[in-house]
Amino acid sequence: MSHAIWGVMMAQISVGFRVSKGQKGQFMGKQQKGTQMDAQQNTSLYDKVAPPVQPQADATAKTDAAYEVTRLAALMARLRDPNGGCLWDLEQTNETIAPYAIEEAYEVLDAITRKDWQAFPDELGDLLLQVVYQAQLAQEAGQFDLATVARMVTEKMIRRHPHVTFGPDIVGETADNTADALGVSATAVLGQWEKLKEKERQNALGAGKRAGALAGVPPQLPALLRASKIAGRAARVGFDWPDVEGVVAKVHEEMNEFAVEMATGDKARMQDELGDVLFSLASLARRLKLDPEACLRQACDKFTRRFEAVEAHLASEGLSMQDQPVEKLDDIWKQVKKEQG
Repeated sequence: MSHAIWGVMMAQISVGFRVSKGQKGQFMGKQQKGTQMDAQQNTSLYDKVAPPVQPQADATAKTDAAYEVTRLAALMARLRDPNGGCLWDLEQTNETIAPYAIEEAYEVLDAITRKDWQAFPDELGDLLLQVVYQAQLAQEAGQFDLATVARMVTEKMIRRHPHVTFGPDIVGETADNTADALGVSATAVLGQWEKLKEKERQNALGAGKRAGALAGVPPQLPALLRASKIAGRAARVGFDWPDVEGVVAKVHEEMNEFAVEMATGDKARMQDELGDVLFSLASLARRLKLDPEACLRQACDKFTRRFEAVEAHLASEGLSMQDQPVEKLDDIWKQVKKEQG
């Protein structure tokens, strides 16, 4: 994308986002509430945003990324317009719409896992829509706009890739951006990335303050992923076992402590100790360069396949799972496990 096109796109986005400060709200992701409200008003949402796109002589104009992002931004501004916009969207806030970003991110992951390349761009679009929506809300509140979001992430990526030379379409005509990428391994790049992130965190705190090793790990992360990241941050400053056997021993130690509390029946203590077991397992996964979330997803998928196979086996005999003794279910489970591997 040329620098000129990007500039035009951002100018159009800025125009598209000029909406009164009195507006509040967010986007509903895939939910149909807004569409239903528009239908009740006997008005087509698409017609309110823009007339149908007519075939163009220049086919590239229709598929150009700048054009489509500008169109999406204009659509979002229209949904949030108090004068004829979507009533549901106008009621939303940053907080009410935030869960949809997580949901859409997982649907992107699901499409990748299933290698559903037809659904993939659609899911990515849903995720992009959440970014555009949050930027629209920020624009209305006078905080920042979509151009700011794009500019900040671009500048951050430039900072974190000092080994890459970027052209004038990225850094401008007068910027000096030359780098020697020869001999820079992927491992070195990753180490450099982490050091630059740490420097950015320190700069954000200001002079005279020191960021802790665990600063910047979001509490809202899935718990296993957060545990792995926390353990990894601690390891970077030397708080780690010298070998993987030490981590394995810690897992067994935590299991024994959980067993002691389980015998007492104290739910609060059991929860605390079981949490330690899970944290130690996440640490073990990190040490083995495994993603604990991916490990657990794989286990869930495997259990689902085997459970559904047991259900199918019983159904073929006209039986239901609820009426079978556990011994019979266990025998069928072992048979399915052997068949599926």
